[in-house]
Order: sequence, then C-alpha cells, then structure tokens
Amino acid sequence: MNRVRLAPSILTADFGHLADEVRAAEAGGADLLHLDVMDGRFVPNITFGHGLVEALRKVTSLPFDLHLMVVEPERQIPMFAGLVQTMNVHIEASPHINRTLSEIRRLGARCGVCINPGTPIAAIEESLSDVDQVTVMTINPGWGGQAMIPAQLEKVRRLRAALDALVSNAEIMIDGGVKTSNAAQCAAAGASILVCGSSVYGPGGSVAENLAGLRATLG
Repeated sequence: MNRVRLAPSILTADFGHLADEVRAAEAGGADLLHLDVMDGRFVPNITFGHGLVEALRKVTSLPFDLHLMVVEPERQIPMFAGLVQTMNVHIEASPHINRTLSEIRRLGARCGVCINPGTPIAAIEESLSDVDQVTVMTINPGWGGQAMIPAQLEKVRRLRAALDALVSNAEIMIDGGVKTSNAAQCAAAGASILVCGSSVYGPGGSVAENLAGLRATLG
C-alpha cells in the first residue's frame, strides 16, 4: 500500500498565530495543507479567501490542497492559479463539472471533485475519468471538529472499486472527523489522503505530536 498522506486543515488552527501554525505543520511532517474556502452560502460558515492563501504561500513550501465550498466555484478558480497545487470543487455546486475540471487543469493545478454525505457516487460517475482526486466528505461540510459519519467509509470502498475498474490513478481524500481512532480504517477503506483538523490543531499535544500519533496508527 502506498503511504497515506496527512493534510492538516487550518480550519481549527489558531488564526491569531496562523503563520506559526502552518510552519508547525510543515516541521511536524505534514504532507500538504488543506485550505477550506467557505462563502456563507454553499455552507453556513465564512472562512477566508484568496488574500490569506496568498499570504500563507509565502511562509511554507507545503503543497496546498484547496477546498472550494462556495457557490459558482468557477468564478473563484482563476484567482488561486499558481498558489495551490490541487483545486477541489463540489459536484453539488458545479453543475458543469467536467468543464470546471478542465479549466482547473488548464490553469496548471490538479483537479478534484467533492461529494457530500448525502450525495451518491452516481452523481460523479461520468466524471471519474477526468479527476486527479475525489474528496469524500465524512461530515456535513461547514464546521471543523465534527465526528465522522462512519457509514461514509462504505462509500469510500465503493468509490475505490469504481476507480480501480477504470484503471484510474485518482486518489481518494477523506475529509471530516479523522482521528487516531479511525485513521487506519480510512486507509483500509481506500483513502490515500486524510484531512486532519482538530486532531492536529486540537488539545492534547503539539502539532508535531498529534501528527506523529496519527502516523503511528497508519503503520
């Protein structure tokens, strides 16, 4: 099995010391950084936008994984070109998903599609051959610190089987509620990238210690 990569989400980091929190993730062995852009419309919460991502790009060499939880993501995609390595958009927010994925790739980034807990795999079936990554939301998006919905791991297994049937190299990312208690299950289900928010930027240890704890459960 390929090494599972850990992607700390800054959603639960201390925004008063965000540059330090990002540097701590890099020093602690994070593989990439997950950036949740929310607009208060697609999801209830509002987080940050292009300006903060541009500022963070100056303080770390970690690859950036951008998660656009916004309506009309097509309008925002161009402003992140050159700043992030992967752009992920929700099928629920982008009805012309194949055109959106093509535009992301044209701008030089890896393209990914996200599906909410209530969205079936069938909604993205026709696009699986066009993606570099699929993000399975294992919580209802909008807020960090939620508990994982365990039933979503079965969706991950079915998605992995569908991608394997296509002989696809697309990766599966799990986003939501990843902890030391379930990280190994996520990997066994077929995920190769785990978004980890409160399990890294929460109480109980330093960022490095929390990342090491997650890594240890993955073997």
